Amino acid sequence: MRYTIREVSEKTNISAYVLRFYEKEGLLPHIHRSEGGIRYYTDEDMDLLGLISCLKKTGMQLREIKTFVELSEQGPETLRERCNILRQQQDNVRKQMAELQKSYEKVSHKLAYFSRLLSEYEGTGNP
Repeated sequence: MRYTIREVSEKTNISAYVLRFYEKEGLLPHIHRSEGGIRYYTDEDMDLLGLISCLKKTGMQLREIKTFVELSEQGPETLRERCNILRQQQDNVRKQMAELQKSYEKVSHKLAYFSRLLSEYEGTGNP
């Protein structure tokens, strides 16, 4: 299937500007163009955009994502290296999740504490 840059932008919530930037930076190496020079994206491009967005959300830098994409272009000889990159990112995400869990617990504890104080305060007839 073919998608215009506008359709891709709407489907992915990635601006056309960012899509062009990704292409220029080599993150989207196979963007096709019509005879008139209009970009069009394929389902494979959409899959790659999904991966780029996912990796970006996990904190991976664009230069690291570009390296991953470049390795993917080289074929199965780079599978081990790509697995290592994803394994490292998985470890990073696991650590982030643990830190977020600690923060969540701290916020929850403080919310319970301040909610109790508020209830006591309101129970004394104060506005």
